[in-house]
Amino acid sequence: MKHSEEKYADPPFPRDPRGRPDRFYRTLERIVPALERFSAMIGTMSPPPPVDRDLDVTVARVDRPAEGVAALTLQRVGGAPLPAWQPGCHVDVVLPSGQVRQYSLCGDPADRGRYRIAVRRIPDGRGSGEVHALTAGARLTLRGPRNAFPFARRERYLFIAGGIGITPILPMVRAAARHHTEFRFVYTGRSRTTMPFLDELSSLASGAPGSRMDIRPDDEFGPPSAETLVGDVAPGTAVYVCGPPPLIAAVRDALPDRPDVALFWERFSPPPIVDGTEFEVELARSGRVLRVPADRSALDVISEARPDTPSSCRQGFCGTCRVRLLSGPADHRDRPTGGSPRREEIAICVSRSLGGRLRLDM
Repeated sequence: MKHSEEKYADPPFPRDPRGRPDRFYRTLERIVPALERFSAMIGTMSPPPPVDRDLDVTVARVDRPAEGVAALTLQRVGGAPLPAWQPGCHVDVVLPSGQVRQYSLCGDPADRGRYRIAVRRIPDGRGSGEVHALTAGARLTLRGPRNAFPFARRERYLFIAGGIGITPILPMVRAAARHHTEFRFVYTGRSRTTMPFLDELSSLASGAPGSRMDIRPDDEFGPPSAETLVGDVAPGTAVYVCGPPPLIAAVRDALPDRPDVALFWERFSPPPIVDGTEFEVELARSGRVLRVPADRSALDVISEARPDTPSSCRQGFCGTCRVRLLSGPADHRDRPTGGSPRREEIAICVSRSLGGRLRLDM
């Protein structure tokens, strides 16, 4: 849904003959906010639809907003507007080598003329190394956008980002400020020189009453504790966190049993498999049987046999890797988001077997 940036004064409610606000409109005033909250909740439950389009883009410019970070501004070949997107969206980037990597969109959703992604250089990382070698004029193919980290409408927000984890969070902060919704943003990193987009944050907090930025580089404040990150979270707050696994774990541990707080998180790498057992998958269309070791995912093993196996988030969010489950005792570990019943499909990026072979429609 596109929201206007302009603000209009609410018209006065009609009055009855005695000068009191009309009863119908008073009732409407009470139920509309509840309906809006319900609509936002349903929006977060619906799985993102499959996106089959390929977008040909060129690299318009390459910026270096922090040490080891390359920010690419991308424009569509031919200059047509790019597809609309919402905070939390990512795109699949097909690099010149043919590698496919997923990167969060970190620009402004209101600007349909360009996308922006930011990538931290990882030692021995082939994908990030290739991105950092790109220059203006390079051509890429994008698939998407998809949203596995949906931004829900809430009364107030707590945003927490660690390092390059700011990329999906920054558009959310911008949206909260644009709609004058109270928020607190905690941004951590090794040092200010390694934390991208600090210059864009300075003006955002002023757009929402009661909001504030908490910039905490480790070399100035030390590694933050869970209490520092979370603080006193008021009921009705939506907490969004993205960053290294220890950061996400600390926030989750700090918010146990809080049904009045909605917690959303996104990793930039699949969660480690700590309690897996070995099992087999049968690819029914070919009859091939593959062994999945205790420390690997079914997606990893199947992708080696079938490199064209679709996947995106690899964390059980997006549904890209879901396949039809023909038989077998599945241990479903994805996040339920609606769509097909679990007895019919399985997310092979995270789900496993409860014991015995899984037969898949592949």
